[in-house]
Amino acid sequence: MKQRIASLVARSVEALRGTVPLPDGAKDRIQVDRTRDPAHGDYASNIALVLAKAAGMKPRDLAQRVVEGLPDCTLVEKVDIAGPGFINFTVTRDAWLDLIGQVRSLGGHYGHSEAGAGGRVMVEFVSANPTGPLHVGHGRGAAYGDSLVRVLRAAGYDARSEYYINDAGRQMDILALSVWLRYLELQGEETRFPAGGYRGDYVRDIARSLAGENGDELVRPAASLFDDLPEEADPAMDTLVARCRSLLGDAGFRTVFDHACGVMVADIREDLAEFGVAFDCWFSERSLVTGGAMEKAIRVLEANGHVYEKDGAKWFRATDFGDEKDRVVVRANGAHTYFATDLAYHFDKGERGFDRILDIFGADHHGYVDRIRASFEALGHPREKLDILLVQFAVLYRGGEKVSMSTREGEFVTLRELRGEVGNDAARFFYALRRPEQHMDFDLDLAKSQSADNPVYYIQYAHARICSVFRQLRERGMETLETAAPNYGLLGESRELELLRTLSRYPEVVASAAASLEPHQVAYYLRDLATDFHTYYNAHPFLASENDLRLARLGLIDATRQVIANGLDLLGVSAPESM
Repeated sequence: MKQRIASLVARSVEALRGTVPLPDGAKDRIQVDRTRDPAHGDYASNIALVLAKAAGMKPRDLAQRVVEGLPDCTLVEKVDIAGPGFINFTVTRDAWLDLIGQVRSLGGHYGHSEAGAGGRVMVEFVSANPTGPLHVGHGRGAAYGDSLVRVLRAAGYDARSEYYINDAGRQMDILALSVWLRYLELQGEETRFPAGGYRGDYVRDIARSLAGENGDELVRPAASLFDDLPEEADPAMDTLVARCRSLLGDAGFRTVFDHACGVMVADIREDLAEFGVAFDCWFSERSLVTGGAMEKAIRVLEANGHVYEKDGAKWFRATDFGDEKDRVVVRANGAHTYFATDLAYHFDKGERGFDRILDIFGADHHGYVDRIRASFEALGHPREKLDILLVQFAVLYRGGEKVSMSTREGEFVTLRELRGEVGNDAARFFYALRRPEQHMDFDLDLAKSQSADNPVYYIQYAHARICSVFRQLRERGMETLETAAPNYGLLGESRELELLRTLSRYPEVVASAAASLEPHQVAYYLRDLATDFHTYYNAHPFLASENDLRLARLGLIDATRQVIANGLDLLGVSAPESM
């Protein structure tokens, strides 16, 4: 509806061309918006206010000229000029009623558009280190990223999702060490567990499965493992990893490492799949090293003059591209830094032909943003092609008490535990209710409540309520929409028209959510739609209505049911038929 009105306004702009000069950026400032008060029409445009100065006319005079030049349109009942020069459009009642058939005909495709014109977008999200189970903080990034991909696809983009598996590097070495120490305990070896190791039952579980596959083949005398360790935590852990590697040998250490990584990645995959999150690609960090991509990326930087040597190390001139300091890519001992694989990964992303690349990071990665953007540009890719979005971790409250989380100490609430307590639907919807950069307190008590205060329950109940009406119809043997052609002309009560106006907003909401990367717009829209439906349902009889009127009303609520289901699907939330 809005798009058709906007098309009329655009044609007016073209009709004025030649007699009214268009100032720079004028088209971007000309808007068509819904009016707040139906008494002022359904839509309003600021076209006359934007062009008046360039035309040398008063806004109201120019508005009159625009109105006189508008082409005929069966969609519009009347056009008025209001205030300083706004042009208000009132849509015909028939146009609103026609919407019911459109929604029911399009079904699950209602709200989809070609706004994205098939633009290729890659969205990387979650990408948690496989050093422990996903926790409730990761869940927010998963829900946001997956909903964003769904919204982008609905808006006509070719959106692809990707998980970057951090299956190399120091943290994974520490996990391997932690698993091996627990394995030694299971084999009856006396050992100690370092403060910097990964704790939690999941580490013991991995150690048990490691023992099940390898028996005592990986047992080594560990008496000297903890002798003369550095006092500082990080050097101590690096020393322990080096000693572990020396005792096991490269092959033995790789066995422990690969087993621990494989178990954790499989657990993460399963957890996300159960959460309704599927990835098009699982990209291995290790492949960047073994496949030569990292060396290639560094050679490109060197060829472009963006690398220099200092103290035996290779440094990337990140400050030339806005970063606060230059970054080491190859240490003096020849080892690559974590940043080196990061820049290689983004070089690979840039080479894959995407029009736009979206990185969704946890807020604790804010320090990586400038260096990633710097390396992306230095590697020859336009900076504007890459967007980095930060998602605040969710803070979980149970019974009014904040639940602390520490992956290494094993004191955290897993995503799986959250899902078990409140269900997938409540978890996904609550995560979707906030902009990703906003702080979020996750109230478990509210998420589990069956009341109008719980937004996901309130919306799902609207869908279930409509389904209940149709079940009652069948049970009573009454005429249904499958066997009748409703006369929607019988509708026209104010709540019916208000419900239709809200239904017509859905395509606009989807397009706006995609353009602004804000799936929460869909969540807020669904709450508005549910409110309008519940208000309508409570005010009017359905089954007791005269047959023709009943059929018309059934068509309206069936369209409402469809839009609720479509919107919930974009958020990865189910639309139950009974509750």
